[in-house]
Amino acid sequence: MADAEPKYRYDASLAQDIELKWQKFWDDNGTFDAANAEGELTDNQGKHADGRTPYSVISMFPFPSGKGLHVGHPLGYIATDMMARYHRMKGENVMHAIGYDAFGLPAEQYAVQTGQHPRVTTQQNIANMSRQLHRMGLSFDQRRTFATTDYDYVRWTQFIFSKIFDSWYDPDYQRADGGLGSARPIAELENKFRSGEKAIPGFEDKRWDELTKKQKSDVLNDFRLAYVSKSPVNWAPGLGTVLSNEEVTADGRSERGNFPVFHKQLRQWSMRITAYGDRLAKDLDMLDWPDKVKQLQRNWIGESHGASVNFAIYDGEGDQVLLNSQSGSEQQAGSHGKLTVYTTRPDTIFAVTFVVVSPEHDLIDKAPDAWPENTPEEWKSGFASPREAVQEYRKNAERVTAADRQNATDKKTGVFTGLYAQNPVTGVKVPVFTADYVLMDYGTGAIMAVPGGDQRDYDFAQAHGLPVVSPVKPAKPVVNEQGEEQEVPQPYVSHDGVMINSRVEETPESDSLDINGLSVEEGSKRVISWLESHGVGKGTVSYRLRDWLFSRQRYWGEPFPVVYDDEEIPYLLPDSALPVKLPEVPDYKPRTFDPDDADSSPEAPLSRNPQWVNVKLDLGDGEKVYHRDTNTMPNWAGSCWYYLRYLDPKDTKALIDPAEDAYWVGPDHNKTAGKSGGIDLYVGGVEHAVLHLLYARFWHKVLFDLGIVSSPEPFHKLFNQGYIQAYAYTDERGQYVPAAEVEQVPGSGQHGEEPEFTWNGEKVNREFGKMGKSLKNIVTPDYMYETYGADTFRVYEMSMGPLADSRPWNTKDVTGSQRFLQRLWRNVVDEQTGEVTVSDAKPDAKLARLLNSTIASVTEEMEGMRPNTAIAKLIVLNNAVTGMDSVPRAVIEPLVLMLSPIAPHIAEELWHKLGHDGSIAYVPWPVADEKLVGEETVTAIVQVAGKVRGKMEVPKTISAEELEKRALALENVQKFMGDVPPRKVIVRAPKVVSIVPGNLGK
Repeated sequence: MADAEPKYRYDASLAQDIELKWQKFWDDNGTFDAANAEGELTDNQGKHADGRTPYSVISMFPFPSGKGLHVGHPLGYIATDMMARYHRMKGENVMHAIGYDAFGLPAEQYAVQTGQHPRVTTQQNIANMSRQLHRMGLSFDQRRTFATTDYDYVRWTQFIFSKIFDSWYDPDYQRADGGLGSARPIAELENKFRSGEKAIPGFEDKRWDELTKKQKSDVLNDFRLAYVSKSPVNWAPGLGTVLSNEEVTADGRSERGNFPVFHKQLRQWSMRITAYGDRLAKDLDMLDWPDKVKQLQRNWIGESHGASVNFAIYDGEGDQVLLNSQSGSEQQAGSHGKLTVYTTRPDTIFAVTFVVVSPEHDLIDKAPDAWPENTPEEWKSGFASPREAVQEYRKNAERVTAADRQNATDKKTGVFTGLYAQNPVTGVKVPVFTADYVLMDYGTGAIMAVPGGDQRDYDFAQAHGLPVVSPVKPAKPVVNEQGEEQEVPQPYVSHDGVMINSRVEETPESDSLDINGLSVEEGSKRVISWLESHGVGKGTVSYRLRDWLFSRQRYWGEPFPVVYDDEEIPYLLPDSALPVKLPEVPDYKPRTFDPDDADSSPEAPLSRNPQWVNVKLDLGDGEKVYHRDTNTMPNWAGSCWYYLRYLDPKDTKALIDPAEDAYWVGPDHNKTAGKSGGIDLYVGGVEHAVLHLLYARFWHKVLFDLGIVSSPEPFHKLFNQGYIQAYAYTDERGQYVPAAEVEQVPGSGQHGEEPEFTWNGEKVNREFGKMGKSLKNIVTPDYMYETYGADTFRVYEMSMGPLADSRPWNTKDVTGSQRFLQRLWRNVVDEQTGEVTVSDAKPDAKLARLLNSTIASVTEEMEGMRPNTAIAKLIVLNNAVTGMDSVPRAVIEPLVLMLSPIAPHIAEELWHKLGHDGSIAYVPWPVADEKLVGEETVTAIVQVAGKVRGKMEVPKTISAEELEKRALALENVQKFMGDVPPRKVIVRAPKVVSIVPGNLGK
């Protein structure tokens, strides 16, 4: 008669029963509740933190997709859960939380297609994702969960925007950390203007109180950290919205959806992140982040050193043209109505033969109505006036995507503006052109063109008949094969040379300047010094980083907490009026503009509710009708600060309570965090290296400057997990077939050849990459729970390879992880009776050494976030006790404890069966006996000429070569051998070395 099926066999069915049991226990008992320093959030014993070491560990904010999770998504969540559970066992007060980044395009696009409100879709997606994560056994403090769409969260996002709007960056303010530059309340700037301490740009001859309300608003707008500007933006008609520079790919398409992106002039909110460029770059040094991510941020910030130079602008009649608008550009502020250009080569200023501005630059609005006398016909481009020419050129530039403007090989197009720029050093007036090879979002949107030193400038000069002056010549003469000296090549773009054609005589207006013969570096220093001493420029550090475009022409986002009066002056709504909630609208589709019609403009969905847009308010000036901003914030707004809200998501009095800030993320909260403060461990994909991480750091630094948080950085340690990828298979038609049903042809794939695969008997082709429904290779966590159990799934994901590496998914390999857990189960439980079979017998010396060595090494691997090697060591220990009649409790209990962060459900069940009450979650992590750590050793005897001359403790696994080397190095052995090499050495590792000395018989 066949043996009955084991009643207590650890299979998928039993695993699910165990997992659901313990997940209910954790929920009912608040097992993972973290204790705050004060307030309502205590641990499950009702206690506050009371001096316990805090440890915060979170995964990057997930977006709740309607497609749900596939097995590639949980890798980072399981990793953070493993670390959270490990640190709890170390006795630390662990905050591990999850929330949902719930504003964004997918829900809105679904709303456009179906008419269903995006909130409904979002809540359904959150519920599904929450179910999948909960079933995984992740140890979240559920009290701290929220979504960015929750109105009590939206309130504080709008509050932060208000604080940023109401601030300016004072570069001279001495911070508490000793550095210069800080966000300060805008009222301080007003007081500086009012007192005369600071000159009022554009109104130097007036007092502050003499300005109109509109004039004051415009002046302050040029300083606010959140400001309004009409500037060229990245417009994606396919998405119906503006995108930030960081949301546009290198080939000029939208990161989401891969739609073409155009440049379009729109009135937008921007954030002056450029003011923080220096701090964002330098403060990376205090962070425990991957070097790759630090370098990505440094490259994106793109620090460069050069000069801002002011050119006076004249029309064809010789009259000076004053520029009123500064386009929101910080580099232009303070230029007193002159055109400011930024250059990294101030040494070449003598060789400037023309100036070029971007088609979006405000200067071209000053183009005159008639061509200046003696304008070459080819410069007129067939137009009756400069104004007509530049307006048409601007329209044409807007029809071209940003990518085509940047990547086009022909950079010769452009038109003369009818204006002239006066070189502040030479006094020479040069023509001003507009050309699309100059981008408004780089520098100041204007360049001083030096065709003798730049290829694009040279090509443009050749196309328009402009002169070329060489500013630099090679340090050594260029000679041909005959040894004859050649002319300086045109253009000479190398920095390796000496200055030529770079001298100006003293004039009544200025001193002489002569940098001929100097190096490029020394010439630049001399020119900058001259510019500063004459008040026409200054040395400047510039950044590739552009100000953050913060408006989106979408419905599903946070409304701005501002209103406008009839003069378009923005007013902050009082905090008591927050949150500003989204109204109902007839439809959610943005009305886009026609790229071929530059006069058309997009219309945001919120504009279709006039009762919401137009609102009667009393903001201190009596009751008036104002209108709201119909744009919304980008989804990055909510994800910039969510980690702070985890500290207490129910706090109605403060964005973050100072006591919780100091305890959880302050600079002194954890001795391992360093002075950066912030979250102790942040896990997420490297794809967020620039977008999310840079924006979050910027917002955090503003909050730090304003005294709302006490740490200068949001995330102390960052870990980038790899990707889980998968094979997909296509038939001869190129159609994808179900990957789970594909079979490898027996015998193929050997001896270095490629394996072959079939589906339903037909040959298929294999490719490697993403998981996706369309690729028919998706595997869901739900399938894994049902087929293997959550613990097997967790062990497999953690054992596939180093966490930081990408790896291929193979469902067939999951059985190896399942067998490990089954062997562990059998080492504790009799599968027929369910009885515990462990004994209280003391482990022998060999097993004790293996146990303690495993504890020491697994602890080291956990600290280093290397679960794959930790699991491998646990398997070795488990295998060592497999097959024993009765496994020693002293070995199996530490093994179960060490496995519990990775496979918590089975660990809880086994711990309970081993006679313990409560949860394993807070049982102290095992500590190794150092005397028993390391390889097992034996005593090796060393004989010289048949007599024992030494003994050594050596590893039992020592090689014969290593044993011989150590024996010959013994001092006593060398004494009896003298200086003569041994005649013969006989090694019987690991116990005996017998040496026949070379001096035997002498």
